[in-house]
Amino acid sequence: MPSPQAVLGLPQGAGMIRQRPLIAVVDDEESVRKSLRRLLVASQLDAMVYASGQEFLDSLGGRQPDCLVLDLQMPGLTGLEVQRTLAGARVRFPTIIITAHDEPETRARCLSAGAVAYLCKPLHDEHLLDAIATAVGPIAEHAATEDPPIP
Repeated sequence: MPSPQAVLGLPQGAGMIRQRPLIAVVDDEESVRKSLRRLLVASQLDAMVYASGQEFLDSLGGRQPDCLVLDLQMPGLTGLEVQRTLAGARVRFPTIIITAHDEPETRARCLSAGAVAYLCKPLHDEHLLDAIATAVGPIAEHAATEDPPIP
């Protein structure tokens, strides 16, 4: 089985300076935020987590994410509303919608609004990492951090 770095197209050699892609996760469920953050960090990705769409939108003055993993059903702003707000502000980065409520009409709206993937909960790690790899592929190739030294 290939390493997470290989799957995401990240360097595996020691000492290479690269910027790891930053993945933003927006989900109102704390357990989902924690588990996705752990998965992303274990996959050599930088991760920021947000409990609401508004919290995420308020954070955009700093480093913008290379990819957004966005829950669809949240109190306050829904994922689709966040997606529309970003489009209206002409802020663009790949967005992956995640939801526990798969509805064909909603799926079509999200994809037509620019989502690069639409995944149903419970999420399969490989499916999410594949979607992220597709979304940030060009960034991962140019992107980072220093690989940890080999002990």
